[in-house]
Amino acid sequence: MTDPAKVRRHAERIRELVASVVRSQIKDPRLGMITITDARITADLRDATVFYTVLGDAAAQASTAAALESANGMLRSTVGKALGLRHSPTLTFVLDDVQDQVKHIDDLLAQARHADAEVQRLAAKARYAGEAQPYRVDEDSDDLDSDDEDTPPASDRR
Repeated sequence: MTDPAKVRRHAERIRELVASVVRSQIKDPRLGMITITDARITADLRDATVFYTVLGDAAAQASTAAALESANGMLRSTVGKALGLRHSPTLTFVLDDVQDQVKHIDDLLAQARHADAEVQRLAAKARYAGEAQPYRVDEDSDDLDSDDEDTPPASDRR
């Protein structure tokens, strides 16, 4: 079994190494404004997934993906040498669509706020379907309770 802390350390190191190599060594003009956001590695340290974001439209994302695929061999050898593992992990690059998810969640929250406001507006005008007090209240029992205040409860009597 591989230690989970060791796996996390290797994943963090892979993220740092890939970000450093992308920033300093890859000179591909297709590479856009890229940020390496996360890296995950399997427990056997054979496969690593690197998540990245790209500033720009779909064309910039596609060209950056192509640039990363073409530089995959160099990145893998650099990572393998730096980690000192017996086998260099294979690198898979995945576009991290955090911005799209954030926008989707913001839209859902705005819809929920609008729906809550609509419910509040309707509730302000609402009236009871029946009487305001739906339970039967015996007026005679209220009078009896007030008369019995001087009498101690049955448990106190002997």
